[in-house]
Formats: sequence, structure tokens, C-alpha cells
Amino acid sequence: MFNFKNILVTGGAGFIGSNLIKHISENYKYSNILSIDNYSSGKTKNHIIKKNIKYLKLDCQNIFQSKNNIFKKFDPNYIFHFGEFSRVVPSFKKKEDCFNFNIKGTLNIINYALKKKSNLIYSASSMHLGGRENENLSPYAWTKAKNVELIKNFSKWFGLKYFILYFYNVYGENQIKATYMSSVIGIFEFQYERNKKLTVVKPGNQRRDFTHVDDIVKGAALCAIKGIKKEYQLGSGRSYSILKVAKMFKHKIKMINKRRGEKFTGNANYLQAKKDLGYTPIKSLDKYIKAFIRKSRKVRASGS
Repeated sequence: MFNFKNILVTGGAGFIGSNLIKHISENYKYSNILSIDNYSSGKTKNHIIKKNIKYLKLDCQNIFQSKNNIFKKFDPNYIFHFGEFSRVVPSFKKKEDCFNFNIKGTLNIINYALKKKSNLIYSASSMHLGGRENENLSPYAWTKAKNVELIKNFSKWFGLKYFILYFYNVYGENQIKATYMSSVIGIFEFQYERNKKLTVVKPGNQRRDFTHVDDIVKGAALCAIKGIKKEYQLGSGRSYSILKVAKMFKHKIKMINKRRGEKFTGNANYLQAKKDLGYTPIKSLDKYIKAFIRKSRKVRASGS
């Protein structure tokens, strides 16, 4: 039975995790929320200051060594596991981080969910959908695919309760802009704000489904409340070429060489999520970019 009394969010100071905490705290007022984050990409500025929300600096790899009483005594009804290494291209250079965070860290969270008899909601990636070829495109895609397999097996072997959510190119408030962990929209925003050319990977006609973070976290919460199937795709259902997205910024563009590990196309089928959860994406990418441009121009005009 659905119960949002106690919720654990891994990566709660990061992009999607912080937005999830905001959504739950605003819409489910009797929830106690605990965030754990190692702050490798999470930020304290993403914290929401409320008495029912607590933040701990804790790596998923070390949760069973933690002596923090708040964590040890917390009994979550739901664990939203969003605290993983989450980028394709950097996973080649940061392969140790990718494997440690996504394999060792996630195994710990799975065992923790079993110990606490919690419902695990795992943020899978659309990168590995489409068969073995896509699973093996990058260390990131491989680890995400193996974690999905591991979760399903732990359900068969040990009775793990779970849902798996597939995310599609999430963008919006609190997204990372200035590091190697940035997504394409974050990269474009960073370059636009500094009046640099937007870098588009050749050939430019590769397509992606872009989903606003507000729609993603709403879908994640609805999954906990209404989920029937074990897996749901959460996307916008509309794909754009990367070049078309860059042109939406009405800015200078620079084509750069193709990179390893990236799929050519990706488009969400959220019909099952719509049927079971009532999930319907509302936010559109073009309106978001137009609003971003207006805001950036005001900032420039004010000289701040």
C-alpha cells in the first residue's frame, strides 16, 4: 500500500533528486525525507530548508559503514535511487567512478532496500534500451543495464520490491552546466551565457527525446502511488535532432567530431505510464529555451 511517510532519496542534492524532494515536499506534506549524497555533483545550494527534510553527506558505497544515527534509524517506505554516475562520454575517462558508483553503490542500496523492506524506485537510463548493442556502447550504459538485470534478479531471488523508470535527456532547474557531467541542454546554456559557439556533435541529425525535470519527478512520484507494471518510460514522446535544438537558441554553432558511446536515436514511449499512472508530460523544450533566452538577455541588459 502506498505510504510516503518516510522517503530516502539518493543523490538528493543533485539535479533530479533535488527536484524530486521539492515536488514531494510541496505535494505530500506529511512526508519525512532523508537525502544522502556524496556531493561529487550535488550542491548544497539545492537544499530545501524544511524541518521534515534532512541531508547527509554519505556515499552509497559506504552506507553500511555509516555510524550516523539518523541514517541507521531511518526506515524508508520508498527509496528513490537517483545517486549514480550519469553521463556517457565521461564514463570512458572516469570508468572507475562509473563502476564504483553504479555497481558497488547500487548493490549496497539494493541490499539496504531488502534490509529495510523498502520499495526501491530506480532511475534507469534509456541509453541501453534496444538490445545488447546499445548496452555495450559505453561503461555508463553497461552499468545501467546490469543494474536493471540485478534488480530484477534480486526480486526473484530475495523478494525485492521495485520499480524501474527510464529517463530521457532530462533538463531544467538545477541542471549541471559547467562540468564534464553536463547534459546537452546544460552545455548549450553554459555556452550561450558566455557568448560562445554552441558545440554540436557531428552529424547533428542524431535525435533525442528531451524531458523537463518537473515532468520526470511527477512521474516518479506517481509510480510510487499508482504503479502496476515494474517498468515505465518517462519522456516527452517527442524527439528533436541535436542541430535543431541548437538552432532554437538562435546563436552561433560549431560542429565538433563524433564521440564514443552515444546512441543515434532515442524516443520515449510513455503510453504505459499514461495508462497506469496518469502520466502526461506538460513542459515543452521550445518554450523552455525561449524562456531561457529571455532571462539571459535581461541579465545581460542589467549588466549583472
